[in-house]
Amino acid sequence: MDHLLEAIETRVSRRSYIDTPLKPADVEALQALVDKYNGEEDLNMRLVVGNGDAFLNFRKTYGFFSGVQNYLALVGDAKDFIETEKNGYFGELIVLEATARGLGTCWVGGTFDRHATPIELVGTQSVPCVITIGYVEPELSAREKTIKRITHRGTPKTVDEMTRLDEPIPGWFYGGMKAVQKAPSAINRQPVIFTLKDGTVTAAVENSDAERIAYDLGIAKLHFSIGAGGGSWEFGNGGMFSRTIHDT
Repeated sequence: MDHLLEAIETRVSRRSYIDTPLKPADVEALQALVDKYNGEEDLNMRLVVGNGDAFLNFRKTYGFFSGVQNYLALVGDAKDFIETEKNGYFGELIVLEATARGLGTCWVGGTFDRHATPIELVGTQSVPCVITIGYVEPELSAREKTIKRITHRGTPKTVDEMTRLDEPIPGWFYGGMKAVQKAPSAINRQPVIFTLKDGTVTAAVENSDAERIAYDLGIAKLHFSIGAGGGSWEFGNGGMFSRTIHDT
């Protein structure tokens, strides 16, 4: 858990990748996580390695990315809120594990060519979102800094703005919310509200039909559980948190 908390503190979105293939040990570790979460949660995430075709079309990427050769494709039915939320939760868990291994990552919801992914889809499946993965330079490039300024307008929300409380905040809850403040979300909207009432924590979004908001909910729930020192969530809008008991 400590390495995930550290990854939350250090992770930043990276859009420029260096031309170095993923080491076999990194591929093996990431694929093991994908297989684990797919099996346990009935998901269909796919790790794509050594194929950057989805990021070669400048009209699709707007020049936001360079050097992408690997990514995690979050395959699913975009209209299935629970599946999408789970993809957010476990996709972000893989992001943090990748960060802990020294890899750069970025959530990508629109600026890639969905038709160029080497993934066979069935039924209502699509690839609404991917997570780029790869080796990066230690510092953000000038272009990355410019894109960060464009895509992260405004200041992060305060804990007060993201909570509804009817009792004093315990230390574990505050720790969870500090981690939520660092959770990535579409256009940096930070839409998830955490409620603490009669000792019970729930998390919800107001507009559950908004594009990609289920990913935001899953990501925020994961960050909260890590910052709170452990626990598990019910999936779904308004799902409850079951805390791993600690002293504070």
